[in-house]
Amino acid sequence: MHQNLTLVEERIHRVLTERIVPAVYSARVPVTLAAWMVPDEPVPASEALSAAYTPFAVGDSWGRAWSTWWFEVTGEIPADWAGRTVELLLDPGFQGDWPGNQAEALVHTPDGVQVKGIHPRNHYVRLADEAAGGESVHFFVEAAANPDILKNDFVPTAYGSKKTAPEAPIYTFRTAELAVFEPEVWALQFDVEVLYQLLKELPETEPRRHEVLRALERALNVLRLDDIVGTAAAARAELVDVLSRPASASAHRLSGIGHAHIDTAWLWPIRETKRKTARTFSNVLALAEQYPDFRFAASSAQQYAWVKERYPHVWEGIKAAIAKGQWIVVGSQWVEPDGNLPGGEAMVRQITQGMRFFRDELDVETHGIWLPDSFGYTAAFPQIAKLAGLDWFLTQKISWSQTNKFPHHTFWWEGIDGSRIFTHFPPIDTYNSTLEGEELHHAVRQFRDKGVATTSLVPFGYGDGGGGPIREMMERQRRVESLEGSPRVEIEHPDDFFAAARAEYPDAPVWVGELYLELHRGTFTSHAREKRGNREAEHRLREAELWWTAAALKGAEYPYDALDRLWQGVLLQQFHDILPGSSIQWVHEQNEEDYAAALAELDRSIGDALAAAGLSGAVVNSADHARRSLALDAEGTPLALVETPALGVASLTPVAPVHPVRAERVGDDLVLENGLVRVTVDARGLVTSIVDLGVDRELVPEGRAANLLRLHQDLPNAWDAWDIDAHYRHTFDDLDAADAIELSVDGDLRARVSVTRTFGTSRLTQTIAVNADDVRVHFGVDLDWNEREKLLKASLPFVVHAHHHSAEIQYGHVRRATHTNTSWEDAKFEVMAHRWVHVEEPGYGIGVTNDATYGHDITRTVGASGEVETEVRLSLVRAANSPDPVQDAGHHTFAYAVHPGADIAAVVASGYEQNLPLRRPGAEAATVEPWSVLRSTDEGVRIEAVKLADDRSGDVIVRVYEALGRRASTTLVPGFAVASVDEVDLLERPLRDDMARSRRLAHEGDAIELELRPFQVVTLRLTR
Repeated sequence: MHQNLTLVEERIHRVLTERIVPAVYSARVPVTLAAWMVPDEPVPASEALSAAYTPFAVGDSWGRAWSTWWFEVTGEIPADWAGRTVELLLDPGFQGDWPGNQAEALVHTPDGVQVKGIHPRNHYVRLADEAAGGESVHFFVEAAANPDILKNDFVPTAYGSKKTAPEAPIYTFRTAELAVFEPEVWALQFDVEVLYQLLKELPETEPRRHEVLRALERALNVLRLDDIVGTAAAARAELVDVLSRPASASAHRLSGIGHAHIDTAWLWPIRETKRKTARTFSNVLALAEQYPDFRFAASSAQQYAWVKERYPHVWEGIKAAIAKGQWIVVGSQWVEPDGNLPGGEAMVRQITQGMRFFRDELDVETHGIWLPDSFGYTAAFPQIAKLAGLDWFLTQKISWSQTNKFPHHTFWWEGIDGSRIFTHFPPIDTYNSTLEGEELHHAVRQFRDKGVATTSLVPFGYGDGGGGPIREMMERQRRVESLEGSPRVEIEHPDDFFAAARAEYPDAPVWVGELYLELHRGTFTSHAREKRGNREAEHRLREAELWWTAAALKGAEYPYDALDRLWQGVLLQQFHDILPGSSIQWVHEQNEEDYAAALAELDRSIGDALAAAGLSGAVVNSADHARRSLALDAEGTPLALVETPALGVASLTPVAPVHPVRAERVGDDLVLENGLVRVTVDARGLVTSIVDLGVDRELVPEGRAANLLRLHQDLPNAWDAWDIDAHYRHTFDDLDAADAIELSVDGDLRARVSVTRTFGTSRLTQTIAVNADDVRVHFGVDLDWNEREKLLKASLPFVVHAHHHSAEIQYGHVRRATHTNTSWEDAKFEVMAHRWVHVEEPGYGIGVTNDATYGHDITRTVGASGEVETEVRLSLVRAANSPDPVQDAGHHTFAYAVHPGADIAAVVASGYEQNLPLRRPGAEAATVEPWSVLRSTDEGVRIEAVKLADDRSGDVIVRVYEALGRRASTTLVPGFAVASVDEVDLLERPLRDDMARSRRLAHEGDAIELELRPFQVVTLRLTR
C-alpha cells in the first residue's frame, strides 16, 4: 500500500470541520424574540423582567457601544423531538471566537435566576437530556454590547469611553433557535479531534503516529457523510483501541485545573467586570453539574464580594460547589494586583483582606499566591507571602520576556530577606489553555526541569475577559487523561500539585531577587495621575490608621468598617491593568474620580481622628523619625521651621534655623545656598552645579546640567500603554529654552527658582528650591501635558562612580547594576523604584527621592574629564494612544529631590518625608506637649503601620521592618502603657513553628527590645 499520509490527514481535517462538527446539531427550529433597551446603565433583573418589550428578529441590529439590551426568548420544543437532547442556541452577533472582548450575555429564568452565560465558544443552554416534546421555552437574556477595543490592534479608538463612543449599533443578532443535540456525534468529534491533534504532534518516524492515522482512516471509511448521526457509533468503534492505549509511565503529567482569568478591569470598566463574574461563574456551575470530575479555581476576593452582593443564586451555587470539592478558592488576595507598584503595606493588605474574606465568607483557608498575569514581581513577595502562612507562588507572565528565557519552571524563589517560597511557571505558557494537542505538547517541549521533575500545571479556560472552561475542554481532558503518545492531563487541586511537586523536587534551584519582566516597562509610568493617587492614598491610609489608633488610646471609637472600606477601594485600584495604566479611557476616568473621593474622605478622617485625640491644633508628623522641617500653609508657603517627634505631634513653635537660606544673582546665574548645599541655576533655568558644602564636593559633571527635561519619541513596537522599547533613547528634544525665570525668597526659610517653558502644545513650570537646615535640593514640575506618543524624563547626572544603584521596593531595597555586561542587565533599561533610588561610590552616596514616580533608568558613562558619571533619570509622564487615546492628557505635578552625601538610612528617611509632609494645625493652633505614639531608636528599623487589631480586641498592631539590609537592634518606645507583646503573622495570628521570627523580642516597662535580620518584617501585637 502506498503511503498517502498527507492526503489522509487532509481528509481527516476536512471531514472533521466541515461534516462532523456541523452534524452535532441535527434539527433546528426558531424561537421568538422581543427586546428592551436599557436607557442608561445596567439594571437589576427584577426591573428588566417587568419592562415593556417590543418584537425583535434575527437579523436586526442592536447595541450601541456599552449599552445593555434584554431579550425575551419564547418557543416550544416540537412534539416529534420527544426523547431527544435539546438545547437553546443564541448568537447575538459574536465577532470571531474569543470570548470576553466583545458581546456577552447572561440567561435568566422568568423568575430572574441566572442560568448561564453566553459567549462565542459557549452559546448553548441545555433544555432537556430527554425531551418529552411540547415543552414551552421562556428565558430572559441580558446582553452587553461591549465593543472589541483591540479589533484593530493598537489603533486609537473612541470606543473606550461612553462619552466618545459612536452611537450606531455594533451588533446584529444572528441565531436564536432550538436544536437537537446529538451526543454520539459530539463524542465522535472529540475522538477524532484529539487523535488528529496527537498525530500532528508525533514525529513521522513514530509508529504510534501511523497507527493513529490508519485508525482514523478506518473510522472515516465507515462514516456515511449522508448519515453521520446514524453511523457515528460505528466510526467511534474503530477508534476504541487507539484511544484506550494508556500513556507511558514516563509521560509528562499535566495537572489541569479549570480557570477563568477575569481582569477586574481592562478593555471594559469595573461595572462590566461585576457582570462578567456572574456570566463566567454561572457557566462554571453549569459545567460542574455536567462533569462531576471537573474542578475550577478562582481568585480575587473582590470578585466574590460582588457576586455575593449582586447575584445571591450564583453565590449559593459557589458555596455548594466548594462543599463538593469542585470549586477551589485560590490566590489569597483582594484582587490580582500589579506585582511591583503597590507599597509594602498595600501588598500585605491585599493578602489579609483577601484571606479574611475567604475565611469569613466561605470558610476557606488559602495556601498560595495565584498571580498569572502581572508585569513582573517584587523581590519582597516571598517574605510577605510566607508571613501570611502561604506556601506557594504561581505565575506565567515571565514567559513573555523578550530578551532572556527564564531558566526554570519549578524553583525556590528567594526574597530580599532570605525567605523562600516554592514557585512554578506553567510551561504551557498560557493561563488560557484550551487543552488542545499543540498546547499540551508545547508544555512538554518547553519544560526546563526534565529529568528532575515530571509534572507541571495547566490552567485551562478562556480568560482575560472571562468565559472560563467549556465542555469541549473537558471532553479533550477525558481523552488525554491517559493516552499513549500524549502527556497525561489529570484534574487536580493546585494545593495537591504544589505539594507533590515540592516532594518530588525538594532541591529545586533557587532564584534570588526580583522576577523582572523584560516587557511592559511602560507600566511603571503610564497614567501618572493614577500613580499619584495610589501613592497618596497608601500614605494617607497609614496616617488615618495611626491617628485613629492615637484617638482610640484616648477612648475614641476606632472606625474599623470605614477603614476597611477605604483600604478595599485602594486595593481594587491596584489591579494589574488599572494601576499600571493599561486599561481603556473609561477605567482611568473612573479611577481618578474614585481616588479624588477617597483622598478627600481620608483627609476628613485624619482630621476627625486628630480632633478625637485632642490634637487638632498640633503640627503632625506621620513619619517614624523625628524631623526638623518646614511647616507649610495650604498654599505651600513656609509657616515656620519646626521640630516634631517620630509618629508624633508638637506645637507650631518656630525654631531659628542654624543654616538659613540666602540667594543671589552672580552674572547670568542664580545661586541658592544655606551653608549645607549650594545650587547654581544658569540662564536656561538648568542646574549646572550642586555643591555639598559639608565635604566641598561638586555633584554635577562638568558641562552637564541637572534637572534637564528630555522629551523622547515614544512609539513601541506593540502594546502602547504597556511598553517602552529601548529605541526611544535615540530620538529626543532637550527642553532647555526658558520663557521666564523668577527667584522668590521666603525670608531665611526657603529660596526658590521658578522656570517656565513651553514646547509642542504643552507648558510647564519647574521649581528648584533650597530650604533652611536641609541639605537636599528640591525640584518640582507643574505640567499641562498635551503631547502624544512622547515620554518626558528628568535627568540628574552625578559625578559618582557607581557600579550599582539601590532602589526602594516594599520593605527594603534591591541593588541593580548600572552597567550592561550581560543581556540580563541590558534588558533592565527601565526599572521600578518606589520612593527613592541611591547611587554611591565608597565613601559617598547620593539619594534621589520622589513623591509619585516609579519608572527610572540609571546608567553610567565616562565623562569628558575621564571620570565615571552616573545618571539617574525619572520617567515623569507618557502619552500612549492605546488602549486610551487620551492617556495622561491634562495637568500633572511631580516633586523629587536630590540628597547629597546620603547613605541608605538618610535616603530612606528622605523618602518618608517626601511622601508624608507635616500636617499643619487647623484654623487655631494649640499648645501641645510633644508626644509620639511610638518610636524606634534605630534609624534603619522603620515603623510601617500602627493600627488596631482586626479582631476588634483593642490590641495595637505594629509592623516594623529593617530597611538597610543589615542586622539591627532597636528599642521600640510606645507612648502608651503596654501589658504584653507577642509576635504574630500578617493575619495577626500566633506565628507557626515554621515561620521566621525576630532574632530577639523582649518587653519590660515602656521598652520593647527587638533584633531583626536584614530586611526582616515583624508584626507585633501589643496588649494594653
